[in-house]
Amino acid sequence: MRNVAKYVGIGMLVIGLAACDNKNDQNATAGNSAAQTQTTNKVNLLGGKLAFALPSDITDQSGKVGTQANNMHVYADESGHKAVIVILGDDTPESLEQLAQRMEEQQRARDPDLQVVTNKAITVNGAPLQQLDSIVSSGGKPAYSSVVFGKVDNHLLTMQVTLPAGNQQKAQSDAQTILNTITIK
Repeated sequence: MRNVAKYVGIGMLVIGLAACDNKNDQNATAGNSAAQTQTTNKVNLLGGKLAFALPSDITDQSGKVGTQANNMHVYADESGHKAVIVILGDDTPESLEQLAQRMEEQQRARDPDLQVVTNKAITVNGAPLQQLDSIVSSGGKPAYSSVVFGKVDNHLLTMQVTLPAGNQQKAQSDAQTILNTITIK
């Protein structure tokens, strides 16, 4: 779990640094939003046992992260404001609920104003998962974070979707759209 927390921490650092770049990309994003919802990038991991789709503006950035590890996959938009981090770690005897609770505690330690939106069990293709959604502070700005934990092919799966939360309802909907594309074989 320490490694998972470390990688999620790295992901939050990447998002925080991107939030501090002082770029104003809202006009460009607004103009392309209709086209982005129409096209997606399909991602397959673990030899196709884990698959999901990302909006076309979120691409593989794994090679650009200085602490790149073989089991960590980073997908982000050009600004870094939208990111999806997938970590395939070693299996653990801990329950998914315990992992989500520990993640919540770690997020709260970094951000005392953390707002938990939901912490619930979900099922994808018959596989039990745990979903922790929260509003975190990233670079002084609110970010919507949705973290899904699961066990896939003897690996602990941690998938974090982080989006700007200026409009919480839209961020929540966009994150859920990504999560709804997850398939596990």
